[in-house]
Amino acid sequence: MQDLTIIPTNSTTATIHVVPFPNPKESVDELPKKESTVDPFLIRFTENDPDNPKNWSLARRWYLTAFSGLLVLNATFASSAPSALVPALMEHFTFSAEVGNLVVSLFVAGYCVGPLIWGPLSEQYGRRPIFVITFFIYILFEMASALAKNTGSLLVFRFFGGVFAACPLTNTGALLGDIWDPKTLGIAMSVFSVAPIAGPAIGPVVGGYLAQYNVSWRWLFWILTIFAGVCWVFVVLTIPETFQPIILVRKARDVRKRTGDNRYYAPFELRKLSFAQRIESILARPFKVMFHEPMLIAITVYMSFVYGCIYMLFEAYPIVFVEGHHLSYGSAGLTFLPILIGGVCSAVFYALIFNPRYERRAQEFAPSRVPPEYRLEMAMVAGPFFALAFFWFAWTSYPSISIWAPLTSGLLVGWGVCWIFLSLLNYVIDAYLMVSASALAANTVFRSLVGAGFPLFADQMYAKLNPRWASSLLGFIALAMAPIPFVLFRFGPTLRVKSKYAPSGMPPPAATSVA
Repeated sequence: MQDLTIIPTNSTTATIHVVPFPNPKESVDELPKKESTVDPFLIRFTENDPDNPKNWSLARRWYLTAFSGLLVLNATFASSAPSALVPALMEHFTFSAEVGNLVVSLFVAGYCVGPLIWGPLSEQYGRRPIFVITFFIYILFEMASALAKNTGSLLVFRFFGGVFAACPLTNTGALLGDIWDPKTLGIAMSVFSVAPIAGPAIGPVVGGYLAQYNVSWRWLFWILTIFAGVCWVFVVLTIPETFQPIILVRKARDVRKRTGDNRYYAPFELRKLSFAQRIESILARPFKVMFHEPMLIAITVYMSFVYGCIYMLFEAYPIVFVEGHHLSYGSAGLTFLPILIGGVCSAVFYALIFNPRYERRAQEFAPSRVPPEYRLEMAMVAGPFFALAFFWFAWTSYPSISIWAPLTSGLLVGWGVCWIFLSLLNYVIDAYLMVSASALAANTVFRSLVGAGFPLFADQMYAKLNPRWASSLLGFIALAMAPIPFVLFRFGPTLRVKSKYAPSGMPPPAATSVA
């Protein structure tokens, strides 16, 4: 059973954290005896407490996992769908191609702001109200985009739509952590990890066919509005509160009301934060964690590059498949589906191969935690193949070569992206347990900046270098970054000992080699 414990951190904010396993430096016998320290008026979860999200039924938790993935797919689908309609937008608003690319880039740029707000707010007020409020406002901005009268209003609406759509990108991972134990979390994350790939892959398909049949670009935004509206209804009706400290606060209020005894309290109610401390927790802490942690910087650089490559393909694929192979806009949208298929296959292989390996590790290291370095194995495998995918795409992009050759490279792209993200995100969560929300928020901000920036120079890069050398350049950079997981596997334990924020120390000797 997991208990809620007050843990001191280096932040000025007192924070309540869920501790799913003991510190590896401690044995079970060295842990404090609960019988001697439990306050009789302290409200906590009992054994098999039905209010504890980790004790909910499997059907309910898998529904929440699948629906959370759908919310992420909704947000990422909205980011890429207008890419195929940029020519129609250029004709209607008479702006340049560079401004047209901002329709995609500014939405992704909104992801830079949202995570800094919605993640910390969910840790103060709960997951559910943040989901409900942000998704409703996101619907309003999609509706406003459909009714936009000029270039400025469309770009502003797209940016703020991205800000509010970013809530699932940060809070969904936290929700999964609320409802799953560490052993099962890996499988849940593998299902969830397909969504960030599926959205950008499906978006150009829908937008492409709308463009091919000369459907008004406004209909795309109405489709996004309807999709978001349906999801919001299900959010309101089916998403419960999952953040354990908030649930305990509600239990404490209920006990006080039933007994009339105001001495009952939840740990979260002990927090007394000034306005300055709240601002520090919401805005400053993610950057403090980032710039004090070389491990997190290296991971963020690698993930940001991979994320930027995905959005660069929105410009590269039309050059290769529309200009080179003369596909229609609708058919060109289908060329993104191999990326989705590769991502789905990688999630299945994770569930069949890597998660059972991790469960064996959990038994091997019990009662201590599994060292985070074991999460890096997938990235160590996927990194070189992700680089290979771009060389494959580059040198099969000649119009004289069968279209199936560059198409199938997308399978390797999707596979590589999914395994790299799944591996490194799990590593961040395990290594920065106490401040993982802030670490993930900082990672998302910088990753989104790169994702927003890459499409802005993609056209010029591919025109200047041609598709062969432009894609090869991405391959060379990916190849240069592929050793990052190997370096972290070798030196991560030492860095964590010196870390200001990572709660774990030097792992057992078995962690020094990949098995």
